[in-house]
Amino acid sequence: MRDVPKLQIATLCAFLTTLALTPGCPTTMEPPPGPQPTTTIALETVAQGFTSPLALASALDGTGRLFVVDQVGSIWIIDRSGNRKATPFLDLGDKIVPPNAGYDERGLLGLAFHPEYASNGRFYVRYSAPRDGQPEEGCNDPTGFVAGCHTEVLAEYQVSASDPDVVDPESERILLVVEKPQFNHNGGQIAFGPDGFLYASFGDGGGANDNEEGHTLNLGNGQDLTTLLGKVLRIDVDGGDPYAIPADNPFVNEPAAQPEIWAFGLRNPWRFSFDAGGDRRLFVADAGQNLFEEVDIIVRGGNYGWNIREGMHCFDPLNAGMPPNDCTIVDRNGNPLIDPIIEYPHVADAGHVAGIAAIGGFVYRGAAIPELFGWYVFGDFSTDFASSDGTLLAAQENSDGTWTLNELVVAGRPGGRIGRFILGFGQDEAGEVYILTTANAGPTGETGELHRIVPAP
Repeated sequence: MRDVPKLQIATLCAFLTTLALTPGCPTTMEPPPGPQPTTTIALETVAQGFTSPLALASALDGTGRLFVVDQVGSIWIIDRSGNRKATPFLDLGDKIVPPNAGYDERGLLGLAFHPEYASNGRFYVRYSAPRDGQPEEGCNDPTGFVAGCHTEVLAEYQVSASDPDVVDPESERILLVVEKPQFNHNGGQIAFGPDGFLYASFGDGGGANDNEEGHTLNLGNGQDLTTLLGKVLRIDVDGGDPYAIPADNPFVNEPAAQPEIWAFGLRNPWRFSFDAGGDRRLFVADAGQNLFEEVDIIVRGGNYGWNIREGMHCFDPLNAGMPPNDCTIVDRNGNPLIDPIIEYPHVADAGHVAGIAAIGGFVYRGAAIPELFGWYVFGDFSTDFASSDGTLLAAQENSDGTWTLNELVVAGRPGGRIGRFILGFGQDEAGEVYILTTANAGPTGETGELHRIVPAP
């Protein structure tokens, strides 16, 4: 990003900390022992010319269409032949906060099709809207780099009755609005679970440490059950007005808790997915802060530790770069804090996996690469904030329940690296996995691409 090098190093480290991107900042972390194994794959470019493609969804309607979510406000259709439709499926450019071109975590963030979309034409989006009644200049990041406060909107739309490739623009039905104190840590993923309910992720509110303005004093939003921030939610879009709360949500009988909450203690659950096979488990990549990145398997009522812990390590909100030697292993109600299944550091020796922001992916259930079947394929944004150097990763579950982390080597690319920022992942009806990338750290230009993972030649 061109603007970042102009900042002084101390300011840069402070700014990147708020983004969960901290290259070059001091750390006492030691790399894990032993090298990680590698697996070689290749990439097939499916579509190009996006600005900042964050998500990919299939309508599961038998048409083979892929729907690409571009952060700047548009959803584009890629047809079965790999051609992008000339007109967007949906354009929300006039509803979202205009994203800052240098870097931003706001915009059009998520898309989910109703399980009965083929018959009812309903789908859902997550986007960042201006906050009514509060000027943007009152919400600036301390660096002055990007404005912050806004609202996160979850809305329902209906496909046009006359054209399956466009949306009825008058059909919006807003289900949920969540106020955000800072521009970052928005989560943004939405997906239907195997139970037919809609799941949605929200970050802790933004800033850093989960202790700034708009964060619960001495507790943090992640641990506070009275707020939807720092949570995974679960709602029934087929009942109630505008939705119903499933009767088996874990906190429906706790008056002080928000009944939509399914799991909590999360920092920025940027991307999650349900395994299309096996036990249909819910995998979440929760972007870390100064030292560690993590992937969690989300369970009903689970507490994943933020801001008591970062990954598997203790965390001190007043000294984020120095993990305390000791911290609690239970929350205020005596429930255990759940460890991630995967953790990796921001800084590591050569031969070890490292990164600065985990990007959630999918359990591979395709047929093109049999050796990856059942592995969780995901990635990391980049090795540092200024370089387009994302890392493709895959994790294999062992018989004892532990996971082995592998770097995916990209055949035919320099050093086996993808050479681009990784923004998101997707999966088609056949279980094949796609990667969404860009050459720019922020939502600008037309360098965004969609790639399919294919066997190495």
